[in-house]
Amino acid sequence: MTPQQTTGPTGPDDIDVLVVGGGPVGMLLAAELRISRVRAVVLERLSEPTPHSKAFGLHARSLESLDRRGLVDRFRDGARSWNNGHFAGLDEWVDFSALDSSHAYALLSEQTRTERLLEERAVEVGTEIRRGHEVTAIRQQADGVEADVTGPDGPYTLRARYVVGCDGGRSLVRRQAGIDFPGTGGRVTARLADVILADRENAPMGMERTERGLLFCVPLDDTYHRVSTFDFAAEREPGAELTMDEFLTSLREIWGSDLGAHDPRWLSVFTDSACQADRYREGRVLIAGDAAHTHFPVGGQGVNLGLQDAFNLGWKLAAAVHGWAPDGLLDTYDKERQAPARKVLANTRAQIALMNPDPYVTPLRDLFTDLMRRDQVNLYLAEMLSGVTVRYDLDGPAHRMLGDFARDFELTTDEGEKTLARYLKRGTGVLLDLAGRPEIAQAYEKWGADVSWAGRVRHLRAQCAAESELAGVLVRPDGYVAWAVDRDASEAEVRDSLATALATWFGTV
Repeated sequence: MTPQQTTGPTGPDDIDVLVVGGGPVGMLLAAELRISRVRAVVLERLSEPTPHSKAFGLHARSLESLDRRGLVDRFRDGARSWNNGHFAGLDEWVDFSALDSSHAYALLSEQTRTERLLEERAVEVGTEIRRGHEVTAIRQQADGVEADVTGPDGPYTLRARYVVGCDGGRSLVRRQAGIDFPGTGGRVTARLADVILADRENAPMGMERTERGLLFCVPLDDTYHRVSTFDFAAEREPGAELTMDEFLTSLREIWGSDLGAHDPRWLSVFTDSACQADRYREGRVLIAGDAAHTHFPVGGQGVNLGLQDAFNLGWKLAAAVHGWAPDGLLDTYDKERQAPARKVLANTRAQIALMNPDPYVTPLRDLFTDLMRRDQVNLYLAEMLSGVTVRYDLDGPAHRMLGDFARDFELTTDEGEKTLARYLKRGTGVLLDLAGRPEIAQAYEKWGADVSWAGRVRHLRAQCAAESELAGVLVRPDGYVAWAVDRDASEAEVRDSLATALATWFGTV
């Protein structure tokens, strides 16, 4: 019997953006689209959220971005934070408390919890989420993309103006769009198990390096531990499922004891392969998160990197859907997000090299540990792991803030004392007028007269005691500075450069 063809609850012509994959990146992207009034649908092949977490932490830049949407408190509620992190399992800790950030820490938020909270956000803003619906093919056309889907009631076809693949490292969307995924193959095998340890009292804490590899062991709750072995020697059949016997054998070889591990509730195996898509966009098909980049999960950077993809892409894709995106705006997603991913892949490869159990690597580890005791080196690593040094290369008059993430300025406004984050919650741009320069208001009003769709940029007159030299700042919806001038700038420079920045990032039609 042929399954009934259906378009599902939403008609084929009603979808602006089809998000394939309902992990943290897909859920955040859908929510970002919805707050910009884009009709987004999430398709997730799993009928229920997975109970297993690959990632555990949110770093400073992700927390700063969530704060700009008024979401950080729900993530912090009931969650534990810590000030230290590790680099390559070295004995010296990376100190996150030294970061120049309003969120100078890491937050313990398991991937399942992060996904759940972001799904709640997506639902709150009106996203349609279909679980148990798997995309099996996509076909790109001049004015949209068709997706073949298999759902609980059988196959059907959806048509959307754009499709975004947030469907993981083996992304079907990426492959069917013809986007290459070059990189390096895996040489290190990591075996992971969430298990009960009979010898719990003698279990190590954190990461330990041995002659054969590394052992990672942390308690998940009062019953279960997460135990991982990193094997730099043994080869295994690619794609083979991990069995408990194989895991116990690896544990004995690397640690010398299996710690009485039993009753696994999750087994997983992965390698140190690292790949990055050669482009994040092919016409009306885009990719984000693990679909765009994969790497060995050291330093807790993967989910955070993907969330920043979603913050960067959401408002730009919404602009394209609404028809006011300036030429090339959507292409800046690929241009801006490629470099941060390359740097993460590079530092994870460096960490793997330092983790190698070969005795010849030990002096290098000792040297690196000594360097980490120097404040400047430690801060460099903390900034790198937490993503706070990401700065985009944007056109415009040179300024210390251009392309950087905007601080959460303390502002004095007609509404009282407010922070910048208060005005970014709705996902629009913000033009801060901090010196009462008439040419700022004139440039904004002239630009606004040519804009037919309201709500792209809010003009806010305010004072900022901490930035007494600053005259004006244009902040993009993702929190990055698109334009800034100091009080000593000439009238013509302010007026002309602001007019250009508004048109460049927020269009004129």
